[in-house]
Amino acid sequence: MANGSFIAVVAFLAGGAFVALMPDVSTRLQRTVGIAPGNAPTQANGTSGQAAPKIPVVAMDDDRIKLAHIDLATVGPGMVAKRLAVPGTAIPDAGRVSHVSVKLSGTVAELRKNIGDDVTKGDVLAVLESREVADAKSEYLSARLANELQQDLTSRDKSLWEGRAVPEQQYIKSRNAAAQTEMRLNIARQKLLALGVEADEIAGLPQSPDASLRSQNVRAPVSGRLAERKVELGAAVGRDNLETELFVIVDLSRVWVELSVSSADLPQVREGQSVRVSARGLPETATGKIVFVSPLLDKETRTARVVAALDNTNGYWRPGSFVTAAIALSERDVGVVVPATAIQNVDGGKAIFVRNKDGFEKRSVVLGEQDGQSVEIVSGIAAGETIAVSNTFSLKAEFAKPRDED
Repeated sequence: MANGSFIAVVAFLAGGAFVALMPDVSTRLQRTVGIAPGNAPTQANGTSGQAAPKIPVVAMDDDRIKLAHIDLATVGPGMVAKRLAVPGTAIPDAGRVSHVSVKLSGTVAELRKNIGDDVTKGDVLAVLESREVADAKSEYLSARLANELQQDLTSRDKSLWEGRAVPEQQYIKSRNAAAQTEMRLNIARQKLLALGVEADEIAGLPQSPDASLRSQNVRAPVSGRLAERKVELGAAVGRDNLETELFVIVDLSRVWVELSVSSADLPQVREGQSVRVSARGLPETATGKIVFVSPLLDKETRTARVVAALDNTNGYWRPGSFVTAAIALSERDVGVVVPATAIQNVDGGKAIFVRNKDGFEKRSVVLGEQDGQSVEIVSGIAAGETIAVSNTFSLKAEFAKPRDED
């Protein structure tokens, strides 16, 4: 009985092979034996006779994206750098600190600005009363009057000499006297300028009341913020061991970041390199440039002083703050750069969520170098695609939910 079954199986297989090799056999008969064209048996790995797997998508329209606080961005090329992180301190720009001092003896009669006030170049900060400035102004007015009179006499003598009414010697003497009075006037004017009196104040002295002769305005030489006020109302200032510095004005629209770079790293640091500055507890970062690299090393720490200039128009960086500076040692352009917030760990790999017409699709990516909060993408997405760059954890959670099989 077993021999009969074996013979039947062999006959069936032989018949199937015969039918497959005969071109005139009908397709219907080939299908009967399971070898019809287009109906090949399905492979175990599912690569034949099976539709391509469907890409998982989280369906979200624009309103839902806005409600979920998901920000979008179009990816594109950028620059990444190899950076050296060093500690530092924000300090005022030394070229933007002004010490306001007096050049004469007197007392403080008025204080018109207080510490913390913003000042503009030319603003009156204080008013002094000084016998010295009163003497200098009086001397100037006297010299000015003498010069005017002598210039009139010289003009008259010149006219008389030209009319042969006076000898030439008289005109020469008058002309010499006019030159001397003019010289004295210029000396008196220069003395007032040296004491700190402005040119427009000097020009207005003849029309000023007598009481103003003893007053001296102390003006702001630069615009900025009043950082220090070193005198009080009624204080004596000036020479003879008295206080001469009244105010300190600092322009903080640009600050310096003073860095300490070790001797081992110093050969890689040079002027002109960009620096990314951050501080603990502060969400913002800023970018500046190195303006000075000291040729000397500190004897104790074996570090060099490096200074970077940083724009501070918004007043965000306060002098005295401790910061971390990442110096760009080398930079290169890459094809695709994304924010670090766009990347999530999914199934043991890195993924980015790409916006499409239906919502978001999960895209596995290969990362390159990271530069602060920017990351190079080696493969997985192309420049020009739109991705989610914030609150991406909510998308990761959506993809982690179980889904119905199609």
